[in-house]
Amino acid sequence: MIDAYAWTTPNGHKLLIALEELEVPHELHWVDIMKGEQFKPEFLAINPNNKIPAIYDRDTKHAVFESGAVLTYLAEKTGRLLGPDRYTTLEWMFFNAGGVGPMGGQLGYFAKFAKEKIPHAIERYTKEVQRLFGVMDKRLGESAYLAGPEFSIADVMNFSWPRALLGFSLEGIDLAAYPNLARWIEAIGARPAVQRALARTPA
Repeated sequence: MIDAYAWTTPNGHKLLIALEELEVPHELHWVDIMKGEQFKPEFLAINPNNKIPAIYDRDTKHAVFESGAVLTYLAEKTGRLLGPDRYTTLEWMFFNAGGVGPMGGQLGYFAKFAKEKIPHAIERYTKEVQRLFGVMDKRLGESAYLAGPEFSIADVMNFSWPRALLGFSLEGIDLAAYPNLARWIEAIGARPAVQRALARTPA
């Protein structure tokens, strides 16, 4: 049994999707980051970096934090969604961890949530997200999924941020410019497990 700690953010959705796709028995614990629940001692015992998602495996007594590590742990535990080649899968997971995730997060903050709009910051992160989306679009023109012909945790890892950023309708981020990325987002979004995951909300 997995204790799963998440919230309804792009990073939280990675865990929720993995749980549904992998059919992992779990108990979901919502961590309301707007109320600062990520700083509670009981959560810091699971993730000292006070970020979601994180998990605790009751069977192995093992806590895991950071999205990539969490998804890898669950995929290895179930033997599913590892992709046809381990290192290709890991490449695209680290691509998200070092690129799309943090750059997308910064763009979302400065363009949508920051009280003061800083044009240079918005321009910088917009250009970098456009570049990263271009990398994804090229890859998805060569392969149905990021790690190859099969859906894998690399796709789970990378899906939520493009979906969120495009949903924000940010200036300069136009899905029409990335037809292969658009096809991939639509295909993943149509998966029943993904739809169930995205529909999960705190009671």
